[in-house]
Amino acid sequence: MFDNKNFSQPCENNKAPILEQLLVHFANQTKVLEIGSGTGQHAAFFAPALPHLTWQPTDIADNHASINAWLEEAKCTNVLPPEEFFIGKDSWSFQDVNGVFSANTTHIMQPHEAQLMMQTVALNLPETGVFCQYGPFKFDGKYTSQSNAQFDQSLQQRGFGGIRDIAELKNWATPLTLDDMIQMTANNHLLVWRK
Repeated sequence: MFDNKNFSQPCENNKAPILEQLLVHFANQTKVLEIGSGTGQHAAFFAPALPHLTWQPTDIADNHASINAWLEEAKCTNVLPPEEFFIGKDSWSFQDVNGVFSANTTHIMQPHEAQLMMQTVALNLPETGVFCQYGPFKFDGKYTSQSNAQFDQSLQQRGFGGIRDIAELKNWATPLTLDDMIQMTANNHLLVWRK
């Protein structure tokens, strides 16, 4: 019945620890935009646990069938249909969004796309808006683990932008402020930006 469902093992592994943090940091948000919903696993897991808000998944059109399959199986009532939103191609057309979530997207994007994402979120979030950004990051030019250094090399060899440095993101994210950096599973962090 749900043949269109794609599956990501990292999503399965990280969804519970991420949700634990979103319950805290999205406690006062009413509408969250997810940039890069991928398979749809995160949306299907997070939204039912955050019934006070509306979740807006976004991704390229090719991924919408999988997102819809996951949401249908989870019987989510507070999730909007996925919309196409590709940084650098599609403009921000979302209303009343006061939270943004994105997982494992920043290191896939080219540097100019990552910069544009930070600037776009910073520009469009209202005062008291929150941006939760999950993934591997560098701190003062240093990797948090040898495996992240190897992962970054692999990413760049495959044509992806690679792991970004926190200092770089801070410069791009003005006027957002980095409110918290939470160490997560598998050498990842959750960055909590506030406006």
